[in-house]
Amino acid sequence: MATAAAGGAGQEKQLAPTLLSFFIYNPKLGPKEGEEEKKILFYHPNEVEKNEKIRNVGLCEAIVQFTRTFSPTKPAKSLHTQKNRQFFHEPEENFWMVMVVRNPIIEKHKDGKPVYEYQEEELLDKVYSSVLQQCYSMYKLFNGTFLKAMEDGGVKVLKERLEKFFHRYLQTLHLQSCDLLDVFCGISFFPLDKMTYLKIQSFINRMEESLNIVKYTAFLYNDQLIWSGLEQDDMRILYKYLTTSLFPRHMEPELAGRDSPIRAEMPGNLQHYGRFLTGPLNLNDPEAKCRFPKIFVNTDDTYEELHLIVYKAMSAAVCFMIDASIPPTLEFCRKLDSIVGPQLTVLASDICEQYNINKRISGDDKEPQFKFIYFNHMNLAEKSTIHMRKTPSVSLASVHPDLMKILGDINSDFSRVDEDEEIIVKAMSDYWVVGKKSDQRELYVILNQKNANLIEVNEEVKKLCATQFNNIFFLD
Repeated sequence: MATAAAGGAGQEKQLAPTLLSFFIYNPKLGPKEGEEEKKILFYHPNEVEKNEKIRNVGLCEAIVQFTRTFSPTKPAKSLHTQKNRQFFHEPEENFWMVMVVRNPIIEKHKDGKPVYEYQEEELLDKVYSSVLQQCYSMYKLFNGTFLKAMEDGGVKVLKERLEKFFHRYLQTLHLQSCDLLDVFCGISFFPLDKMTYLKIQSFINRMEESLNIVKYTAFLYNDQLIWSGLEQDDMRILYKYLTTSLFPRHMEPELAGRDSPIRAEMPGNLQHYGRFLTGPLNLNDPEAKCRFPKIFVNTDDTYEELHLIVYKAMSAAVCFMIDASIPPTLEFCRKLDSIVGPQLTVLASDICEQYNINKRISGDDKEPQFKFIYFNHMNLAEKSTIHMRKTPSVSLASVHPDLMKILGDINSDFSRVDEDEEIIVKAMSDYWVVGKKSDQRELYVILNQKNANLIEVNEEVKKLCATQFNNIFFLD
């Protein structure tokens, strides 16, 4: 992806970071000389010549072994070179994942010839290491662990699953727009008053009772989470899948308001807007397939395999997870549709109404002169006024990349210390960047104030904490 940079009258071109290669190997699978190819479980791009694949994997193995001599417990995480950066991750014993990212390039023209300057310091290790870890988490959500595949059918089955999953998943990695949010991989929660929350709670209890095979439920509104019965780590990766992949694929006909199809074909049924996002497309078709994606949760201990049923009405979506050993029938899907559809439709209108009332009272629409990112490590809550998530899997930041990089640098500083701390940076021309860490919470603020001094910046941030976060930061 090339974007022309300002200055240089169109002579300079900036080329964003791109994925050069991505591979997974296990050094124990081809220990003898001449068997090196057996170590490689997945390699992208596949067109690469066999010997080059073997050479690249061998090099990574050597780097990992070499760094182990200095730090036996913590092997290498990344390797910086002029042209690219390599990231290593060992999610399960002896299974290594490697991602090679080309550094951003500035292309200049000298005497009519292109000259490339590699930007060696632009990429943040923590951001791309997190992206690599999420590749594994997302694979594990839909396939279980690498070890499970080996148990199910040896290397052959593992290779098939890796190929099938990563062939598609790697196309969704937008490396040019990865930033601090990828480090947090947090969850955006929908703000609700107590009454509406109780309504949702009782709706979930009723549904779990009527559809007694449901093991877990999660409830979202406007792509934000309201309730989840899953463990945090499972929910955070399921949330990422729903908001960056499943929901964007089903962009609403209901955005057109009342033109969306009201289903009144069942006599005595409340009119409703419910529909399956996973599963059968048409419940009236006797041949309809009731296939749902399988997901794996609690993989560390109990290892549960579930069917994921995602059902949506207007802006409310509910995920029902049922034991994978029970195949959902068309009859079950029809029952779910007739019970959940009408109630979810009513609930969605209630939430919308309540939300609009609250918004009017708090007057949220005014554009503040600062932008912020907030993250709470305890409940994974994330809030950003910097990002406009408008397109599938690309989070578009509304501030300059240099400022996003400063946020990443501050975050790296925070992770090195356990104490609370505050960092204030004077950035480009008019910008101040403030990072606060208190207990398990982190707040990053970008202020655009031309002639402000340190004291004024501090006051502004205090005001922000008082209005947005009810003074949860007691640093002063």
